[in-house]
Amino acid sequence: MTDTADMTLDEIRLALAPSIAENAAFDGWGDAARDMAAELAGIDRDVAALAFEGGAVAMIDAWFASIDAAMLLAVPPEHLAVMKIRQRITSLVEARLDALAPHREALRRALAILAMPQNVATAAKLGWRSADAMWRAAGDTATDYNHYTKRTMLLGVYAATITVFLDDESDGYVDTKAFLSRRIDNIMQIEKAKAGFIRRTRHRPSLSRFVGRLRYPVA
Repeated sequence: MTDTADMTLDEIRLALAPSIAENAAFDGWGDAARDMAAELAGIDRDVAALAFEGGAVAMIDAWFASIDAAMLLAVPPEHLAVMKIRQRITSLVEARLDALAPHREALRRALAILAMPQNVATAAKLGWRSADAMWRAAGDTATDYNHYTKRTMLLGVYAATITVFLDDESDGYVDTKAFLSRRIDNIMQIEKAKAGFIRRTRHRPSLSRFVGRLRYPVA
């Protein structure tokens, strides 16, 4: 057995998550998949059980985190820096799909678990985390309402794309990528329209300021 004394539980979770996903395609997101992954990694089963004491949801959480990490490795900052924003988002989503592609059955089973009523809040949190990771990698630094609208729109696009991806039998998932391209076009059009609206209204007289001056005239 590997000496796990110097490994944190977070490190154990990240180390085991990809292997658990491989097993989950056949055994489901349960103890069997976790124990087999632990055995292959030389990690004590009891330690693995402690790391994933949250059960299937904890395993899926760790796997999604590992997919986010794989996505960021596949599209490093220096590559993203020379792309336009649309290309950055597209490349990041496609990189995430590429990381998921060998594990579509595990993903299907994971989504079924997350769709259970008791797991809906966790599912939303995990989806938001991935959308946030993509926008941050793309260079988004918004802290106002744009921070939330961008992530909400991307999360909707990503969720819809995953639905297509799970049943896509085209070579290289070209149907999924075409669907993704159309949805991202929609996001870019909305962002462009929103930016135009803000520019047009930036210097428009404010009724509230006018009324305020009537009540409290400048001395």
